[in-house]
Amino acid sequence: MIEVYIDGASAGNPGPSGAGIFIKGNGELENYALPLGIMSNHEAEFVAFIEALKICHEKEYKVVSFRTDSELVNRAVEKEFVKNKVYAPFLEEALRLMNKFDLFFMKWIPSSENKTADNLARTAIRKNTEKR
Repeated sequence: MIEVYIDGASAGNPGPSGAGIFIKGNGELENYALPLGIMSNHEAEFVAFIEALKICHEKEYKVVSFRTDSELVNRAVEKEFVKNKVYAPFLEEALRLMNKFDLFFMKWIPSSENKTADNLARTAIRKNTEKR
């Protein structure tokens, strides 16, 4: 099984944002620090999730277990619903991508267990300003 740790972060809300994705499985470790431009922290969390789903799909992983410290993203996936309509398009895309896997799991974890993805997200924030 592939384990995927995700985190989104923002320097300001909204502000320069980044996605951190850490993938463990098949004897490999993969790290992604993706700059996302200007968005809110919650948007960055959803985009980190979507980008991780895309990466796993491109790599043809069939059984994935995601870990997030975002209660919003975890709850949205569990209930397949978000109260705030701003996040509805993100959830719709995520649900579409999730259906491409043979097995998909999502688990909420405390921030203390998500340090690698958090550090990658913070690195990605800095990459936004390096572009300018």
